[in-house]
Amino acid sequence: MKRHLVSTADLTLDDALLILDTAEEMAQVSTRAVKKLPTLRGRTVVNLFFEDSTRTRTSFEVAEKRLSADVINFSAKGSSVSKGETLKDTALTLQAMGADAVVIRHGASGAPQRLAESDWLHGSVVNAGDGTHEHPTQALLDAFTMRRHLNPGLGRDLNGRRITIVGDVLHSRVARSNVHLLHTLGAEVTLVAPPTLVPYGVESWPCAVSYDLDAVLPKSDAVMMLRVQRERMNAAFFPTQREYSLRYGLDAKRAAALPEHAIVMHPGPMVRGMEIASEIADSARSTIVEQVTNGVSIRMAVLYLLLGGSEPALSPARPAEPRTTEEHSK
Repeated sequence: MKRHLVSTADLTLDDALLILDTAEEMAQVSTRAVKKLPTLRGRTVVNLFFEDSTRTRTSFEVAEKRLSADVINFSAKGSSVSKGETLKDTALTLQAMGADAVVIRHGASGAPQRLAESDWLHGSVVNAGDGTHEHPTQALLDAFTMRRHLNPGLGRDLNGRRITIVGDVLHSRVARSNVHLLHTLGAEVTLVAPPTLVPYGVESWPCAVSYDLDAVLPKSDAVMMLRVQRERMNAAFFPTQREYSLRYGLDAKRAAALPEHAIVMHPGPMVRGMEIASEIADSARSTIVEQVTNGVSIRMAVLYLLLGGSEPALSPARPAEPRTTEEHSK
């Protein structure tokens, strides 16, 4: 890993496996009576959110507090940003406060990269979602969930597993991050979407593209349904919700075509009845709630590795001093 986590495309296989394995150890914390580690005591982490978020922001905050970090929540609404302050000035303010890491969500694609490459901030930058670009920790928690169900064990990848990602790929930062990460982990990824919701240049992505969901499902080890992001749509990308659901929604009939071991995923929030039927979202093969739980473990692992915690990892097999992010760079 580098000093920042901006894109899953920056992660090598060793980086990805290190994060997933560390997250397995962090998951043990949630089973304890006292769900805390002293690892990041004295470190300051700022959650800098320019877009509304509930799941991601809360997940990061829980992760930071379980690592004993000092947490500052900074929302653009009601702050100097709403008065016209630039990203640079905000970053310089955070630097003056002694921020060791900034978790940033921004509506503009590339904002976290700009922050990471600047000299405005000396701490680590973690991308919590930028525009329609990427959402790396979401992809990591998705991969963590898949590995637990499809190829469990430390050091394991997803080699040969077939993952299908369905829906609004065009506006999905989750899809982009997942394609890069799952390819690195050895999985075969297929995107399924209406032609209007397939991004320009997708042929350069390390994945296949299909417009026929029914043809792909019987060969899928995991199927991830994406949220239709109407707030990012400035045109009619499909005729009606009913038409979309008929062709690209996951109902009981389609779920029955999946292999017995296959899992159903969704990054949330989901539109029940359109993207996925309630009976499937609440079924035994659904990992949607589990993904939320795993998000805390993944974000704990990322912050632990980026900030170079001095406490030993949970497993006695791990070195007492975790390797720094520079040692895992490409």
